[in-house]
Amino acid sequence: MDCPVTQRHFQKVSCRTPPPKNCFCTFVSKQLGMFMEDRGKRDEELILPINSSLSVTLHQDQLKTTTTAAISRDFTEDRIWLNGREEDVGQPRLQACLREIRRLARKRRSDGLQDPLPLSLSYKVHVASENNFPTAAGLASSAAGYACLAYALARVYGVDSDLSEVARRGSGSACRSLYGGFVEWQMGERPDGKDSVARQVAPESHWPELRVLILVVSAERKPMGSTAGMQTSVETSALLKFRAEALVPARMAEMTRCIRERDFQSFGQLTMKDSNQFHATCLDTFPPISYLSDTSRRIIQLAHRFNAHHGRTKVAYTFDAGPNAVIFTLDDTVAEFVAAVRHSFPPESNGDKFLKGLPVEPILLSDELKATLDMDPIPGGIRYIIATQVGPGPQVLDDPGAHLLGPDGLPKPAA
Repeated sequence: MDCPVTQRHFQKVSCRTPPPKNCFCTFVSKQLGMFMEDRGKRDEELILPINSSLSVTLHQDQLKTTTTAAISRDFTEDRIWLNGREEDVGQPRLQACLREIRRLARKRRSDGLQDPLPLSLSYKVHVASENNFPTAAGLASSAAGYACLAYALARVYGVDSDLSEVARRGSGSACRSLYGGFVEWQMGERPDGKDSVARQVAPESHWPELRVLILVVSAERKPMGSTAGMQTSVETSALLKFRAEALVPARMAEMTRCIRERDFQSFGQLTMKDSNQFHATCLDTFPPISYLSDTSRRIIQLAHRFNAHHGRTKVAYTFDAGPNAVIFTLDDTVAEFVAAVRHSFPPESNGDKFLKGLPVEPILLSDELKATLDMDPIPGGIRYIIATQVGPGPQVLDDPGAHLLGPDGLPKPAA
């Protein structure tokens, strides 16, 4: 599909991609380790993880990053805007992505594969990106953002090779967001990172009953970023090293089996155990890191009491580097668990906007379940819920109205 071209060799591409949600917590690629995530890097410059990881790509109809990239001979410098605010284009990881895309574009041309469009590698690039979910709040906004950036830049520069390495140089988790469904980031062994790439374990259509609920406790930026936290954990946590070497390989194999066989009982238990252990690794870091809030811990308690009431695992939680919960469940459980969340964390004033995303039929909780939950309500403890499901990888948006940059290469005014 050709990219839309406007006047004076000005080319613009928009794409969108959702953030991944990790099934487990193992911090292997940056500093800590989320079982099917990257929390601990063996090489911080190349962003190479200390263990493999796996994530679920969420659906773009509910959560997405939208990115527009444009190049033009009229641009005097590279520029980037995030959520309407111009950011420092000199950030090392952003520059690493740009260098790698331009290197691949030069290589493609040197191999004699010229694009039909007269684009020049000397042109500067403008990029605008927006998230429709909280940024830097432990919901994988950097993974979605850098995956979308790599994909848009590749389209605008005519690069059609594997983008795992490009996205990984921006955010380790981003290489997984280049695919839909269930995706593994293979840690690799080579020092140059050429074998540290993502591969799809199962497509988004593999487990149609699986649902994901994002419980937004806080939309604020977390006090310590994932990258800084992971590096400290790599340097100081003995538990992190033990996890990466002794536990993660077997857990990766088991989680892959759970996904392929759609075994929710084992999937859910392993997800929760690994999330718990990831945050134990954070506390084992020196100085200790605590991403969970009191409300986060109440959500954990709620999930276990809900499961105890049913006598089996009906919901499973996982927490990334932030207080917001990601709940995995099946479609026949969503309505009852959402009602349990409303009962335990009643909305203060936004009852009509408390639930976003996929529609959920309201139901009444049984007296027996209320008795089992046995929790004093915390009004406003959860700001809102986003109901979603497994989704596809990056998508090109051909509608000019979806572009974030105008014909002048600058962000469009906010509606």
